Amino acid sequence: MDDADGDAPSGRDAADARPRASDVADLASPLRVLLVDDEPLARLRLRSLLAGIDEPASLVVGEAAQAADALRALQSQPADLVLLDIAMPGSGGLPLAAQLARQPGAPAVVFVTAHAEHALEAFDLDAADYLTKPVRRERLQAALRRVAQRRGAPSTAAAALADEPVLVVSDRGRVLRVPLAEVLYLRAELKYVTLRTPTRVLVLDDSLADLEQRLGEGFIRIHRNALVARRAVRALERRPLPGGDADAWAVRVAPLGEWLAVSRRQVAAVRQALGEGAGA
Repeated sequence: MDDADGDAPSGRDAADARPRASDVADLASPLRVLLVDDEPLARLRLRSLLAGIDEPASLVVGEAAQAADALRALQSQPADLVLLDIAMPGSGGLPLAAQLARQPGAPAVVFVTAHAEHALEAFDLDAADYLTKPVRRERLQAALRRVAQRRGAPSTAAAALADEPVLVVSDRGRVLRVPLAEVLYLRAELKYVTLRTPTRVLVLDDSLADLEQRLGEGFIRIHRNALVARRAVRALERRPLPGGDADAWAVRVAPLGEWLAVSRRQVAAVRQALGEGAGA
């Protein structure tokens, strides 16, 4: 690729800039997939879904009904990806994923399970994705693309991705990893919590109290029903709000330009977050 001044690299730099043949081959070759589930019908459905996905291409290299069988299969036939159930006879999927994570050059793991409650533990094991049954083709394809990108990315980029702080949330039955750098605010509304990023709105099944504990000091509670990223707070003013007081405290959230209500007891904390000092 040309540098910022438009000059092409030359000599050794030019040779180093060219992709290696092995890298190109890795990107072009199908993902080798091992299916691990104690239910034959579940494995058959995954085979069918994989066969209907052209990009990225995949090749099922084996099947296993329990963790011990999966380890034996991987010894005889390397894989890029393990589609792994959690509830199986024997040690189950989570211990298998933990064992694989300790091995150099281990395949990526995507959990495929009927149990959404294990998502946090799964992502602690650096799972590439977490799919709940019945699996939809578009969700499986998104997981395959994520694994393909990991396989083709330089190791430094992969390490940076692994180190990026994320919030694991349940959005109407889907388990998602949302980078903390994208989260602007969370607001409780009726029975749900709305998470807002610059480009999307997610409706979460998680409670606001639980989310507050997981978010850490980068977020500030501005009201009993709202948490805002400190970096997103741009102004604190008295202003009328729809459905609220005519002269209420509110913060402006960037880059949306939205105004959110601030309770009187939180005004001092918000002032401090803005660097204006304490006091209401």
